[in-house]
Amino acid sequence: MRRQFILPEEDIDYLESTEYEWETIINGRLNWVIIYNYPVPEGYNHDKVNVALRINSGYPVSQIDMVYFNPSLQLTNGKVIGASTVTQIIENKNWQRWSRHRTGHNPWRSGVDDISTHLQLVAYWIERELKK
Repeated sequence: MRRQFILPEEDIDYLESTEYEWETIINGRLNWVIIYNYPVPEGYNHDKVNVALRINSGYPVSQIDMVYFNPSLQLTNGKVIGASTVTQIIENKNWQRWSRHRTGHNPWRSGVDDISTHLQLVAYWIERELKK
């Protein structure tokens, strides 16, 4: 797996403690963490997807925002997933962007939040869509 940029030690330790294969890539001027075969609950068109997290230059002080999926996720009940129609090209592949953001009630906490807490939020977003 590629390691084209270095993550903070806490993120590396977390990712290495999971069953996920992952890599860091630089695509254009953007840094991405790609997590392979991320499990998705029943109710979606795939049981596993790849997840991309955009890592901004100020990370971990600056937040991770949104999430990107390849292949794209759709609900099997036919309901439309809101704010998920924009596509991001990463290494010549289409990634579905879920426009989800932290709020004033759930702000990014520098020194506390990291890839592990962002993936917890991603899991929450995925589950929440099933209940709409």
